[in-house]
Amino acid sequence: MITHYFRTLKDSEPKVLDKSRNGVWTHVVNPTDEEMQEVVEEYHLDETVLADARDFFEVPRMERSQGATYFFTRYPFDQKQEDTDTAPLLIVMGESFVLTMALKEVPQFKQFFDGGVEFHTTQKAKLFIQIMTAITNSFEKKLIFLRREVYKDRTRLRNIGSLEIERFVNYEHELSDMISALVPTNAWLQQVTNGNYIQLYDQDVELMEDLMIGNNQLVESARSVMKTIQNVRNATEAILTNRLNGTIKTLTVLTIILTIPTIVASLYGMNVPIPLSENPFAFGLVLIFIAALLLLAVALFKKYEWL
Repeated sequence: MITHYFRTLKDSEPKVLDKSRNGVWTHVVNPTDEEMQEVVEEYHLDETVLADARDFFEVPRMERSQGATYFFTRYPFDQKQEDTDTAPLLIVMGESFVLTMALKEVPQFKQFFDGGVEFHTTQKAKLFIQIMTAITNSFEKKLIFLRREVYKDRTRLRNIGSLEIERFVNYEHELSDMISALVPTNAWLQQVTNGNYIQLYDQDVELMEDLMIGNNQLVESARSVMKTIQNVRNATEAILTNRLNGTIKTLTVLTIILTIPTIVASLYGMNVPIPLSENPFAFGLVLIFIAALLLLAVALFKKYEWL
């Protein structure tokens, strides 16, 4: 689906156009082959580079071709059909247009289309920064949620089970995807700031620097939460191992204690002459002997802290 948005400084709200024009923002979602060809011909784009936007696992990078700058990035993606928690987004900066292409609807764009963010398609650099800022803000919200969930589980350390451990693994996967998206994106944003890929004014440079600082802080915070998860997992592993050792120790003690009367009873059940076989008090004496052995075993176990 192809949608053209247009808004100048004089317009009170963005307009949806039937066709492209100078200063337009063209948003493409899950394009067909015909729509891809239409976009290539309309904006004279590099078809090879544009085709990479269809790769769901495309990594953040930047290219310059045929007078346009192609900026690949990734944004938080909550659906679980794919083995990743981010999805690709291509932003193309041309001489007189901005084009975005994604395989799925980008939730971060809803605030633009619903009037929550004031933007002007004729200000290309500022629009690019606003798009990247919206993606950074969504990563920040996700990180806040993950941090809260991790700390919540950390307070119940001794009650953590298999479900919580599985949840920690998923959290770690999401944080890893977040870092994998933000680190290269920030590196390419630095190239945009230092190079001639996009015309930036002084105010735009300041906004870009703030954006990169925010991304760096997110990366450091994500790594900190990952470290917390690893510490919790290590502590949980130690607790579970200790519990298992205690259980095995208890079962071993019970086995030994139950083995003592079994051995004595087995010996006195043999069809051969045995001590006390003619004594009328043999049964009581045997029970006293078994009880004495059990008391001795329990005392030894307590001495060596097995009980």
